[in-house]
Amino acid sequence: MSELPLLEGRNLHVRFDVRRHRLGSAKAWLRAVNDVSFGVAPGETLGLVGESGCGKTTLGRAAIRLIEPTSGEIFFEQKNITRVNGSKLRSLRRGFQIIFQDPYGSLDPRLAVEDIIGEALDIHGLAHTSRIRSERVANLLKDVGLDSSLALRFPHELSGGQRQRIGIARALAVEPKLIVCDEPVSALDVSVQAQIVNLLRELQRERGLAYLFIAHDLAVVEHISHRVMVMYLGKVVEMGPAKSVCRQPKHPYTQALLSAVPVVDPASKRQRIILSGELPSPIDPPPGCPFHPRCPIAEPRCRTEVPALRRFEGGQVAACHLAK
Repeated sequence: MSELPLLEGRNLHVRFDVRRHRLGSAKAWLRAVNDVSFGVAPGETLGLVGESGCGKTTLGRAAIRLIEPTSGEIFFEQKNITRVNGSKLRSLRRGFQIIFQDPYGSLDPRLAVEDIIGEALDIHGLAHTSRIRSERVANLLKDVGLDSSLALRFPHELSGGQRQRIGIARALAVEPKLIVCDEPVSALDVSVQAQIVNLLRELQRERGLAYLFIAHDLAVVEHISHRVMVMYLGKVVEMGPAKSVCRQPKHPYTQALLSAVPVVDPASKRQRIILSGELPSPIDPPPGCPFHPRCPIAEPRCRTEVPALRRFEGGQVAACHLAK
């Protein structure tokens, strides 16, 4: 894999104004993403994990300009795309696509499968005749493990796994270099989840794709990712090679997430770490370390001092005063 990132975010912030005054000025800000930097190399999978509400989906969508970042910069193939708009942004979108979480809500129920996939070809002018369009759709269906006869069906006639494969085919239609996978298996049955994850890995090997893979299941993330980034309350708390993060986590939050992952071998069963309290509000985050109200090892300085990301052996970084 290249050392230069294909997709890079630098000091990204995304905030939403809430509880407006009558005159329209914002009374408070919801800090969904708070000073996050990351990079995804060509052919690499960066797994992004955390609880619901931690900002991972917002970050993924901001990274490909589906949500506008409040501040910070986004680079794709070393080009700053933060303020690119209109036809230039539409042209750039050939390079990065997204697979959505909900296979039932992400497909237009009024369109047949051929038009759902073919729409992307039409927008980018990749099929100049109806015959070429139909052939490309049939090939894409084959690439994701579906029969070409499904091209004439509508989403309501398909299973959840088939719909998600259609979503993958739609993302592949424009031959992107990077795909944001926004919890692509969380709405599927466990047996289907494994099939979709294996399909994504096979497509990556064949096409050299890069993935930003968003999930809350660390077992799935470890299986598919080269590196893992853990978010909590809009901030990165740990990042590093997947094996290092999942087998020797440094941050107490990562340790708690891993303790909840089921294991097959009873002899290797982890001690469960139960976090007290609820995820704090991103509108009014706690001072100091954002995790300290729930942290089982917090010290007084954790309540006042914001921990910086520190580097450890094995390439890991973690934002914890007490990590060793």
